[in-house]
Amino acid sequence: MASKAQSKQLFSTSSPWEVSIGYYRAIRRGNLIFVAGSTATDPTSPPEAPKVRFPGDARRQTILILQEIIQAIQAVGGKGAEDVVRCKMYVRRKEDTSAVAAGFKEILGQDGTGRIGTTATMIVVNGFVDDEMLVEIEVDAIADD
Repeated sequence: MASKAQSKQLFSTSSPWEVSIGYYRAIRRGNLIFVAGSTATDPTSPPEAPKVRFPGDARRQTILILQEIIQAIQAVGGKGAEDVVRCKMYVRRKEDTSAVAAGFKEILGQDGTGRIGTTATMIVVNGFVDDEMLVEIEVDAIADD
């Protein structure tokens, strides 16, 4: 649900992590949009027992995460993928970096028109709060008003 608070637009989902930790999926202030680290968590799973979608498949997790991030951008008034200016990808296993890159390229990669494409960083990390999470992604976007 999107709401306004002190000139900030706030967007949350039913993600069990958002509920248990108490953060927003996306915040827009002016034309800047910040989307929190997002994973392939099943939004219908309870906060006390979150489940991850597509266990073992880093590419499918990446695509799902980026689609949900685009929906969050749109929920606070952005257009979508074309608004993204920075993407940070955190990957649990080095062997999954090619799969994550393939998913990224499919959704946010250069489209040849200059309309879609972003800066990006990919970092291999030691782990996440759930062992089935293979990737976590956060983005910054700028909406044209």
